[in-house]
Amino acid sequence: TMSRPVTTQPQQLFSSVEAEWASGICDCCDDMKQCCFAFWCCPCFACRTTKQLGQCLCLPLLDVFGCVRPITMSIRVSLRQRYGIKGNLCSDCLCSTFCLPCVWCQMATEMKKQKLPTSAANTL
Repeated sequence: TMSRPVTTQPQQLFSSVEAEWASGICDCCDDMKQCCFAFWCCPCFACRTTKQLGQCLCLPLLDVFGCVRPITMSIRVSLRQRYGIKGNLCSDCLCSTFCLPCVWCQMATEMKKQKLPTSAANTL
């Protein structure tokens, strides 16, 4: 049997143009209910957001053990890559370390705007 030549090339998952976050890091007050929840009970908010992303509910609790928050940073990087959002590891690290409630609000807002279904999130 003869093999047939490939007539189509694989398609890229994301556009080559990088997008912006749906909300800025300081726009957490746009949704006051979400902002208050994240500010007053950030661990609970982070766990809920992580669960909505389809990851282990208690994963963000591992961030308690250090000043650098590797779980928050990795989830931020994952969302950035999933949606083709501009940024770099350095800014993800700085934001995750110094603006924790704001970062979780930004990620939750991004998930709402992108309408990320929980079942599809399990592929991360």
